[in-house]
Amino acid sequence: MENNLIGLIEVASFPAGHFLENIAVRQDGSLLVTDLSHQKLWYISSFSSSMTEPIPLFTFDQKAMGIIEADPDIFYVSTGVPSHGRLYRFDLRGWVPGATLVPEIIIDDSRSLGMLNGSCYLGQGVILLADCFAGSIFRVDLSADGRKGTLCGWLKHDSMKHNPHGAMPDQPGVNGVRYAENINYLYYTSTAQQLFMRVAVDPNTMDAVGEPELVAKGMMADDFCIDEKNGVAYLTTHRQNTIDLVSLDPAENKGPRRSILGKPVVDLMIGPSAIAWGRAPEDYGRCAYVTTDGGIKAPMPGGPRPSKILRMEL
Repeated sequence: MENNLIGLIEVASFPAGHFLENIAVRQDGSLLVTDLSHQKLWYISSFSSSMTEPIPLFTFDQKAMGIIEADPDIFYVSTGVPSHGRLYRFDLRGWVPGATLVPEIIIDDSRSLGMLNGSCYLGQGVILLADCFAGSIFRVDLSADGRKGTLCGWLKHDSMKHNPHGAMPDQPGVNGVRYAENINYLYYTSTAQQLFMRVAVDPNTMDAVGEPELVAKGMMADDFCIDEKNGVAYLTTHRQNTIDLVSLDPAENKGPRRSILGKPVVDLMIGPSAIAWGRAPEDYGRCAYVTTDGGIKAPMPGGPRPSKILRMEL
Protein backbone atom coordinates (compact mmCIF):
# COMPACT_ATOMS: atom_id res chain seq x y z
CA MET A 1 0.00 0.00 0.00
CA GLU A 2 2.96 2.34 -0.41
CA ASN A 3 2.20 5.59 -2.22
CA ASN A 4 3.81 8.95 -1.64
CA LEU A 5 1.97 12.22 -2.11
CA ILE A 6 3.77 14.45 -4.61
CA GLY A 7 1.53 17.48 -4.82
CA LEU A 8 -1.84 19.16 -4.39
CA ILE A 9 -2.80 21.75 -7.00
CA GLU A 10 -5.80 24.09 -6.95
CA VAL A 11 -7.81 23.73 -10.18
CA ALA A 12 -10.89 25.85 -9.41
CA SER A 13 -12.41 27.75 -6.51
CA PHE A 14 -15.98 28.60 -5.46
CA PRO A 15 -17.12 31.15 -2.85
CA ALA A 16 -17.80 29.87 0.66
CA GLY A 17 -21.15 28.13 0.88
CA HIS A 18 -20.81 25.93 -2.20
CA PHE A 19 -21.07 22.28 -1.15
CA LEU A 20 -19.28 20.48 -3.99
CA GLU A 21 -20.71 16.99 -3.66
CA ASN A 22 -19.43 14.75 -6.44
CA ILE A 23 -17.25 14.74 -9.52
CA ALA A 24 -16.84 12.98 -12.87
CA VAL A 25 -13.90 13.31 -15.24
CA ARG A 26 -14.63 13.32 -18.96
CA GLN A 27 -12.40 11.62 -21.53
CA ASP A 28 -10.98 15.01 -22.60
CA GLY A 29 -9.97 15.79 -19.01
CA SER A 30 -12.70 18.32 -18.31
CA LEU A 31 -14.71 17.95 -15.10
CA LEU A 32 -18.40 17.78 -14.19
CA VAL A 33 -19.17 18.66 -10.58
CA THR A 34 -22.43 18.53 -8.64
CA ASP A 35 -23.12 21.33 -6.16
CA LEU A 36 -25.47 20.20 -3.39
CA SER A 37 -26.14 23.58 -1.79
CA HIS A 38 -26.68 25.53 -5.02
CA GLN A 39 -28.43 22.61 -6.78
CA LYS A 40 -26.23 22.94 -9.87
CA LEU A 41 -24.10 20.96 -12.28
CA TRP A 42 -20.83 22.73 -13.12
CA TYR A 43 -18.34 22.33 -15.97
CA ILE A 44 -14.60 22.90 -15.47
CA SER A 45 -12.30 22.82 -18.49
CA SER A 46 -9.41 20.35 -18.61
CA PHE A 47 -6.49 20.94 -16.25
CA SER A 48 -3.76 23.38 -17.19
CA SER A 49 -1.10 25.25 -15.27
CA SER A 50 -3.55 27.98 -14.19
CA MET A 51 -6.91 27.95 -12.43
CA THR A 52 -10.06 27.83 -14.52
CA GLU A 53 -13.47 29.49 -14.12
CA PRO A 54 -16.38 27.09 -13.48
CA ILE A 55 -19.28 27.27 -15.95
CA PRO A 56 -22.83 26.43 -14.76
CA LEU A 57 -24.48 23.78 -16.94
CA PHE A 58 -27.84 23.18 -15.29
CA THR A 59 -29.85 24.11 -12.19
CA PHE A 60 -31.99 21.43 -10.52
CA ASP A 61 -34.96 21.89 -8.20
CA GLN A 62 -33.41 19.38 -5.75
CA LYS A 63 -29.97 18.90 -4.23
CA ALA A 64 -27.45 17.71 -6.82
CA MET A 65 -25.73 14.53 -5.63
CA GLY A 66 -24.07 11.62 -7.46
CA ILE A 67 -22.77 11.67 -11.03
CA ILE A 68 -21.50 8.80 -13.19
CA GLU A 69 -20.66 8.12 -16.84
CA ALA A 70 -22.47 5.08 -18.21
CA ASP A 71 -21.45 5.38 -21.88
CA PRO A 72 -18.96 7.74 -23.52
CA ASP A 73 -20.15 11.28 -22.69
CA ILE A 74 -23.49 10.03 -21.34
CA PHE A 75 -23.77 11.03 -17.67
CA TYR A 76 -26.41 10.32 -15.04
CA VAL A 77 -26.92 12.72 -12.12
CA SER A 78 -28.95 11.82 -9.05
CA THR A 79 -30.75 14.55 -7.11
CA GLY A 80 -32.86 14.49 -4.00
CA VAL A 81 -34.61 15.92 -1.03
CA PRO A 82 -35.86 13.73 1.82
CA SER A 83 -38.36 11.19 0.44
CA HIS A 84 -38.07 12.31 -3.19
CA GLY A 85 -35.35 11.57 -5.70
CA ARG A 86 -34.66 11.85 -9.42
CA LEU A 87 -32.14 10.51 -11.89
CA TYR A 88 -31.25 12.72 -14.87
CA ARG A 89 -29.54 11.75 -18.12
CA PHE A 90 -27.14 14.26 -19.71
CA ASP A 91 -26.00 13.65 -23.28
CA LEU A 92 -22.76 15.58 -23.84
CA ARG A 93 -21.92 14.05 -27.21
CA GLY A 94 -21.16 16.98 -29.45
CA TRP A 95 -21.79 19.50 -26.67
CA VAL A 96 -19.49 22.53 -26.46
CA PRO A 97 -19.16 25.05 -23.60
CA GLY A 98 -21.79 27.75 -23.91
CA ALA A 99 -24.34 25.54 -25.66
CA THR A 100 -27.67 24.79 -23.98
CA LEU A 101 -27.85 21.43 -22.25
CA VAL A 102 -31.28 19.94 -21.51
CA PRO A 103 -31.31 16.64 -19.57
CA GLU A 104 -33.97 13.94 -19.50
CA ILE A 105 -35.53 12.68 -16.27
CA ILE A 106 -35.06 8.90 -16.11
CA ILE A 107 -36.36 8.24 -12.58
CA ASP A 108 -38.77 10.36 -10.51
CA ASP A 109 -39.70 8.61 -7.27
CA SER A 110 -41.32 9.78 -4.04
CA ARG A 111 -42.52 6.42 -2.71
CA SER A 112 -39.58 4.50 -1.29
CA LEU A 113 -36.61 6.85 -1.11
CA GLY A 114 -34.95 8.55 1.84
CA MET A 115 -32.18 10.70 0.34
CA LEU A 116 -30.13 9.73 -2.70
CA ASN A 117 -26.38 10.17 -2.41
CA GLY A 118 -23.52 8.44 -4.24
CA SER A 119 -23.87 6.35 -7.38
CA CYS A 120 -21.91 3.99 -9.58
CA TYR A 121 -22.25 2.09 -12.85
CA LEU A 122 -22.07 -1.70 -12.66
CA GLY A 123 -22.28 -2.32 -16.41
CA GLN A 124 -24.95 -4.04 -18.51
CA GLY A 125 -27.20 -1.00 -18.12
CA VAL A 126 -27.28 -1.15 -14.31
CA ILE A 127 -26.77 1.87 -12.03
CA LEU A 128 -26.62 1.72 -8.24
CA LEU A 129 -27.85 4.62 -6.08
CA ALA A 130 -26.93 4.89 -2.41
CA ASP A 131 -29.76 6.10 -0.17
CA CYS A 132 -28.09 7.52 2.90
CA PHE A 133 -31.29 8.02 4.94
CA ALA A 134 -33.12 4.82 3.98
CA GLY A 135 -30.01 2.71 4.72
CA SER A 136 -30.28 1.04 1.32
CA ILE A 137 -28.75 0.77 -2.11
CA PHE A 138 -31.19 0.96 -5.01
CA ARG A 139 -30.77 -0.44 -8.49
CA VAL A 140 -31.76 1.22 -11.76
CA ASP A 141 -32.08 -0.94 -14.87
CA LEU A 142 -31.78 1.24 -17.95
CA SER A 143 -33.57 0.64 -21.23
CA ALA A 144 -31.50 -0.27 -24.27
CA ASP A 145 -31.22 3.39 -25.30
CA GLY A 146 -30.54 4.54 -21.72
CA ARG A 147 -33.46 6.98 -21.76
CA LYS A 148 -35.75 5.10 -19.38
CA GLY A 149 -35.12 3.30 -16.12
CA THR A 150 -36.74 0.96 -13.61
CA LEU A 151 -36.01 1.45 -9.90
CA CYS A 152 -35.92 -1.41 -7.38
CA GLY A 153 -34.19 -2.37 -4.15
CA TRP A 154 -30.70 -3.90 -4.45
CA LEU A 155 -29.43 -4.27 -0.88
CA LYS A 156 -30.43 -3.10 2.61
CA HIS A 157 -28.15 -3.71 5.62
CA ASP A 158 -27.63 -2.46 9.17
CA SER A 159 -24.18 -1.17 8.21
CA MET A 160 -25.89 1.39 5.95
CA LYS A 161 -27.96 3.15 8.63
CA HIS A 162 -27.48 6.87 9.25
CA ASN A 163 -27.32 8.80 12.53
CA PRO A 164 -29.46 11.96 12.70
CA HIS A 165 -28.44 12.69 16.30
CA GLY A 166 -24.65 12.25 16.22
CA ALA A 167 -21.96 14.66 17.31
CA MET A 168 -21.90 16.13 13.79
CA PRO A 169 -25.52 16.61 12.63
CA ASP A 170 -27.15 14.78 9.73
CA GLN A 171 -24.46 12.16 9.37
CA PRO A 172 -25.40 9.99 6.39
CA GLY A 173 -25.31 6.23 6.36
CA VAL A 174 -24.33 4.56 3.10
CA ASN A 175 -22.68 7.28 1.06
CA GLY A 176 -20.11 6.51 -1.63
CA VAL A 177 -20.38 3.37 -3.80
CA ARG A 178 -17.80 1.99 -6.28
CA TYR A 179 -17.59 -1.28 -8.20
CA ALA A 180 -14.31 -3.19 -8.48
CA GLU A 181 -15.11 -5.05 -11.68
CA ASN A 182 -11.97 -7.19 -11.77
CA ILE A 183 -12.82 -8.88 -8.48
CA ASN A 184 -16.61 -8.40 -8.60
CA TYR A 185 -17.08 -6.53 -5.32
CA LEU A 186 -19.20 -3.46 -4.61
CA TYR A 187 -17.50 -1.26 -2.02
CA TYR A 188 -19.37 1.35 0.01
CA THR A 189 -18.79 3.82 2.81
CA SER A 190 -21.08 4.30 5.81
CA THR A 191 -20.20 7.72 7.17
CA ALA A 192 -22.12 7.75 10.46
CA GLN A 193 -20.85 4.32 11.48
CA GLN A 194 -17.30 5.01 10.23
CA LEU A 195 -17.27 1.85 8.12
CA PHE A 196 -15.82 0.84 4.77
CA MET A 197 -17.64 -2.25 3.53
CA ARG A 198 -17.92 -4.55 0.54
CA VAL A 199 -20.34 -7.11 -0.87
CA ALA A 200 -19.84 -9.63 -3.66
CA VAL A 201 -21.63 -9.06 -6.98
CA ASP A 202 -22.79 -11.72 -9.43
CA PRO A 203 -21.29 -10.48 -12.73
CA ASN A 204 -24.07 -12.11 -14.74
CA THR A 205 -27.13 -10.79 -12.91
CA MET A 206 -25.46 -7.79 -11.19
CA ASP A 207 -27.19 -8.84 -7.97
CA ALA A 208 -25.58 -8.69 -4.53
CA VAL A 209 -24.35 -12.09 -3.28
CA GLY A 210 -24.11 -12.99 0.41
CA GLU A 211 -23.63 -10.70 3.36
CA PRO A 212 -21.57 -7.48 3.33
CA GLU A 213 -18.20 -7.71 5.09
CA LEU A 214 -16.09 -5.13 6.89
CA VAL A 215 -13.07 -3.85 4.97
CA ALA A 216 -11.88 -1.09 7.34
CA LYS A 217 -13.26 1.18 10.04
CA GLY A 218 -12.52 4.25 12.11
CA MET A 219 -12.82 6.99 9.49
CA MET A 220 -15.84 9.13 8.54
CA ALA A 221 -15.44 8.33 4.86
CA ASP A 222 -17.62 10.04 2.28
CA ASP A 223 -16.62 9.05 -1.24
CA PHE A 224 -13.60 7.20 -2.66
CA CYS A 225 -11.82 6.02 -5.76
CA ILE A 226 -10.42 2.54 -6.37
CA ASP A 227 -7.03 1.55 -7.75
CA GLU A 228 -7.54 -2.10 -8.68
CA LYS A 229 -4.01 -2.42 -10.09
CA ASN A 230 -2.54 -1.83 -6.65
CA GLY A 231 -5.49 -3.18 -4.66
CA VAL A 232 -6.22 0.02 -2.72
CA ALA A 233 -8.86 2.71 -2.26
CA TYR A 234 -8.43 6.41 -1.50
CA LEU A 235 -11.18 7.68 0.82
CA THR A 236 -12.24 11.29 1.37
CA THR A 237 -13.20 11.70 5.03
CA HIS A 238 -15.00 15.05 4.55
CA ARG A 239 -15.68 16.02 8.19
CA GLN A 240 -12.18 14.85 9.20
CA ASN A 241 -10.33 16.66 6.38
CA THR A 242 -8.16 13.74 5.26
CA ILE A 243 -7.52 11.37 2.38
CA ASP A 244 -7.11 7.85 3.75
CA LEU A 245 -5.42 4.92 2.03
CA VAL A 246 -7.07 1.52 2.58
CA SER A 247 -6.45 -1.92 1.09
CA LEU A 248 -9.29 -3.52 -0.84
CA ASP A 249 -8.43 -6.75 1.00
CA PRO A 250 -9.92 -6.73 4.53
CA ALA A 251 -7.07 -8.92 5.81
CA GLU A 252 -4.54 -6.16 5.09
CA ASN A 253 -6.25 -3.46 7.18
CA LYS A 254 -5.32 -4.66 10.65
CA GLY A 255 -2.96 -1.83 11.50
CA PRO A 256 -3.67 1.79 12.44
CA ARG A 257 -5.64 4.09 10.16
CA ARG A 258 -3.45 5.60 7.43
CA SER A 259 -4.15 9.19 6.36
CA ILE A 260 -1.85 10.16 3.49
CA LEU A 261 -3.08 13.77 3.46
CA GLY A 262 -4.71 16.00 6.08
CA LYS A 263 -2.72 15.18 9.21
CA PRO A 264 -1.93 17.92 10.04
CA VAL A 265 -4.85 19.71 8.37
CA VAL A 266 -4.07 21.07 4.91
CA ASP A 267 -5.54 24.56 4.60
CA LEU A 268 -6.22 24.05 0.89
CA MET A 269 -8.31 20.91 1.51
CA ILE A 270 -11.08 21.60 4.02
CA GLY A 271 -14.02 19.22 3.77
CA PRO A 272 -12.90 16.77 1.03
CA SER A 273 -16.10 15.23 -0.30
CA ALA A 274 -15.38 13.25 -3.48
CA ILE A 275 -12.46 11.95 -5.54
CA ALA A 276 -12.09 10.61 -9.08
CA TRP A 277 -9.13 9.52 -11.21
CA GLY A 278 -8.02 11.65 -14.12
CA ARG A 279 -8.48 10.26 -17.63
CA ALA A 280 -5.05 10.83 -19.18
CA PRO A 281 -3.18 7.60 -20.03
CA GLU A 282 -0.93 7.78 -16.95
CA ASP A 283 -3.49 9.20 -14.49
CA TYR A 284 -5.06 5.99 -13.14
CA GLY A 285 -3.55 5.30 -9.72
CA ARG A 286 -1.46 8.46 -9.90
CA CYS A 287 -3.52 11.65 -10.44
CA ALA A 288 -6.99 12.27 -8.99
CA TYR A 289 -9.35 15.21 -8.62
CA VAL A 290 -10.84 16.07 -5.21
CA THR A 291 -13.83 18.26 -4.38
CA THR A 292 -14.31 20.07 -1.07
CA ASP A 293 -17.12 21.88 0.74
CA GLY A 294 -14.86 24.40 2.50
CA GLY A 295 -15.96 23.14 5.91
CA ILE A 296 -19.75 23.47 5.65
CA LYS A 297 -20.33 20.24 7.57
CA ALA A 298 -17.40 20.63 9.98
CA PRO A 299 -16.51 24.35 10.06
CA MET A 300 -13.00 25.54 10.76
CA PRO A 301 -12.38 28.55 13.04
CA GLY A 302 -13.92 31.55 11.32
CA GLY A 303 -16.59 29.52 9.54
CA PRO A 304 -16.78 27.95 6.06
CA ARG A 305 -14.06 28.75 3.56
CA PRO A 306 -14.06 28.78 -0.26
CA SER A 307 -14.79 25.38 -1.77
CA LYS A 308 -12.15 23.88 -4.04
CA ILE A 309 -11.46 21.46 -6.82
CA LEU A 310 -7.97 20.07 -6.35
CA ARG A 311 -5.65 17.86 -8.36
CA MET A 312 -3.87 15.31 -6.17
CA GLU A 313 -0.70 13.80 -7.61
CA LEU A 314 0.84 10.65 -6.17
